[in-house]
Amino acid sequence: MKTPLGPLEISPLEWMSINQFLYEIKKIDSPCITVYYPYGKGKDTISLLQETKRNEILEKIESKIEHKITELKKNPVTVGKFTKTLCIFGWMKNGKINIKVIGTSKKLPYIYMASKKPFIKPFNDILETNYDVLLVTLDQKSARIQKFHGSQIIQEAKLGIDLQGRHRKGGQSQGRFLRARQTKIHVFFKKVANKVREMDSNSLLILLGGIGPAKTEFYHELDSELAKKCRFVETLSFSTSAKEINKKIIHHLYQHRRKYVVELIEKYEKLVKDGLTAKRNDVIYKALEIGAVDTIIVSANYHTNSQFKKIMKMLEIAKNTSCKIEFAVSPKIIKKLDIDNSVLAILRYKIT
Repeated sequence: MKTPLGPLEISPLEWMSINQFLYEIKKIDSPCITVYYPYGKGKDTISLLQETKRNEILEKIESKIEHKITELKKNPVTVGKFTKTLCIFGWMKNGKINIKVIGTSKKLPYIYMASKKPFIKPFNDILETNYDVLLVTLDQKSARIQKFHGSQIIQEAKLGIDLQGRHRKGGQSQGRFLRARQTKIHVFFKKVANKVREMDSNSLLILLGGIGPAKTEFYHELDSELAKKCRFVETLSFSTSAKEINKKIIHHLYQHRRKYVVELIEKYEKLVKDGLTAKRNDVIYKALEIGAVDTIIVSANYHTNSQFKKIMKMLEIAKNTSCKIEFAVSPKIIKKLDIDNSVLAILRYKIT
């Protein structure tokens, strides 16, 4: 049975294109202007750039971005079926201004910031890009371990054993044959588990699939740290197409993200009584300025809030400090965030 894409999930083709784009963007190691804006809001975005004063180099980059926005109004680009968000990155290298643009069919937050590197967190949080995932496909005699970064396979290993399928007449008894066979499988699974541990490093998830009972048997060979990352994948075999594999990876990343944000909100609610949270934007703003914020949780729809320009500036401060930024897309959590002016903060220490 094929796993249908959820209402927020991106198509494998668009996801692959965006991952490839971000692979190039991540190489930028210069101060960068990052702009994401809803299609049709180009004029408003130009006004936003013009009313903010930056240093001379950044002003030159912004001027180039303004011209690019005007061009995109006539000829928008997209890697999906329709353009909902246009994303522009501008930076200077060797005295030359460089501009890169991508359009996506998904809604991303309205972003405008200057930072030391491109701001790609909304792609990661909302479109589930840029993560390391281990995909393990196996049966009782062969295994394939693939490490994905986004949609790219960056490491791969194949292991196997010569395993006799049925007991032959003569020689050892049926019982001894089965015990020897099971021991061989057990040793093989241990070898696969060691290889998974070796390749794991910073993987977000380990997806485990294959025909038959092998994946369940293998799961018990994983240590507790690896087992926590593990998710079973249905209808995955050695012949599953790359498109279907990407679809499965996307689906499990979305599931993981939803769970993570729910847990983050629960953490926030537990810390309220300890005075380690803030929910008023003016309080969060001041806390960001003094480096007191550990994490801000921001509604992906924050631009519909009357304070959206202030929130935009808060994001820039957060990006340029050690504060973590987490975007929420769940309708239930967005509704909660709307009550609190679209932003919640977890603090490092109490503030007065």
